[in-house]
Amino acid sequence: RYAAICQPLHYESVMNRGACVQMVVASWLSGCVYGSVHVSGTFSVTFCGPNLVNQFFCDIPSLLTLACSGDQVLEYAFIIASCCFAFACFILMVVSYVHIFSAVLSIPSSQGRFKTFSTCMPHLTVVTLFLSSGFIAYLGSASKSSSSMNLFMSALYSLFPPTLNPIIYSLRNRDVKVALGRLFRGKFLSKM
Repeated sequence: RYAAICQPLHYESVMNRGACVQMVVASWLSGCVYGSVHVSGTFSVTFCGPNLVNQFFCDIPSLLTLACSGDQVLEYAFIIASCCFAFACFILMVVSYVHIFSAVLSIPSSQGRFKTFSTCMPHLTVVTLFLSSGFIAYLGSASKSSSSMNLFMSALYSLFPPTLNPIIYSLRNRDVKVALGRLFRGKFLSKM
């Protein structure tokens, strides 16, 4: 988005096939390395007490509650390092969007600004939805709230963003907008 909006004349040379392949490989490789580090950290932990995880999937914070005290230092170090990395990625995304919005605001026509903003809004909506539900799920599981509430929040985090992702991105499609308009007008008129 940064290249398309802030440097539109260079977009074809910057976003060539090789650059796309490099980004995909970097994404997959970093995901595999990240997962492998957490798996090795989890296998290095000795578990004490019950072997019941009160979740519908085994995530790292749930497993660490079952670990023997003092045995999960390595895994906590991995979590802190990954939080720092995620924060650095978040800062880079914020900086790129600051540049994007400043470039968009310099567009003289309001129609051009709206069209450019509408290109960025689905991505911002999906990222905000994913991050906010993740924060709520993981901060909620750290608190002493009820286990059913923690289960609900992790289900929300696992299901809500992927379910809404295609809907959010398809809202730019004119046919989808017309169909949703008909649907909501029909419901609104039937209530009157």
